[in-house]
Amino acid sequence: MARFVAALPKAELHLHLVGSASPETVLALARRHPDGGVPTEPDALAEFYRFTDFMHFLQIYSQVNLLVRTGADVVTLLDGMAAQLAASRVRWAEVQVTAARNRMAGITFDELASALADGRALAAERYGVGLGWIFDADAGLGPDGAAETLDFAARYRPPGTVGLGLAGPEDAIRQSDYAPFFRAAREAGLHSVPHAGETVGPAAVWAAVNELGAERIGHGIGAASDPALLAVLASRRIALDVCLVSNLRTGAVPSLASHPLPVLLAAGVPVTLSTDDPGMFDTDLNGEYLVAHEQFGLGRNELAGLARASAQAAFCPEDIRAEMLAGIDDALAGAAAAD
Repeated sequence: MARFVAALPKAELHLHLVGSASPETVLALARRHPDGGVPTEPDALAEFYRFTDFMHFLQIYSQVNLLVRTGADVVTLLDGMAAQLAASRVRWAEVQVTAARNRMAGITFDELASALADGRALAAERYGVGLGWIFDADAGLGPDGAAETLDFAARYRPPGTVGLGLAGPEDAIRQSDYAPFFRAAREAGLHSVPHAGETVGPAAVWAAVNELGAERIGHGIGAASDPALLAVLASRRIALDVCLVSNLRTGAVPSLASHPLPVLLAAGVPVTLSTDDPGMFDTDLNGEYLVAHEQFGLGRNELAGLARASAQAAFCPEDIRAEMLAGIDDALAGAAAAD
């Protein structure tokens, strides 16, 4: 099964720029910026990444984010990210970038846009990985932060820009406050891709659909307890980007056995698998597929279905989508021939 998973072409649709950084990359940044308070030795960093709950995770994430202070730091992250994506045969990834936080860490918007363009070109040329950008409004910065995020996305629009997101502690988010920004984003040709239902119930997912016009939802596992909501997600083909290991490591679920992935799949909801913050959670996309196999018994056809869902839900060029779908069929055929 590991060989089959490794052969599957994939899209990764929920991946945060800073959280993608490998421990080695974070250590390099921590040593480059020793005043950041992030450990500079491997064992200490591993302990630093032992999250007690979701809010603790957000605090650690914010601290690591402050290490990314220059365009060169951004390109360093993207180079490492693309290498890891290629190792999991990812052909297209949509990366969550919190531009307002990057500015607060010292990167001007001109520098950020240039670094994203350079990193995207490097990922394509060196690793054969296409990158798209989802610019996340951070709920911790309120509507003013959302306005700044939308302005950056619409005005600078680095190559690969595909959408506007919304992230942060969900108990602090009132989606209606952000509806005008998502409406303006859609009018500007950007897709609506908010986080919702990661650590709270179905009401947040309903709000993402009804208030923000969500076309795809980050996490969304809180929808599992509401059959009517599941039916809406299935009928409208609103995909949920599910991150199994992340949900365990942040305490969003108490155990993998209790994860609602089987409920979502049984309801016909489109589901993609992603890593969220793989450097912080010690995972990669091949590993997420293997967790789905080992924990829930998903076989080749079901795993290929998840890969197809990721290709179909991606906001990627059509030639990349067609290449991924054909490659998934080839992987299935190759596995069958080897039996």
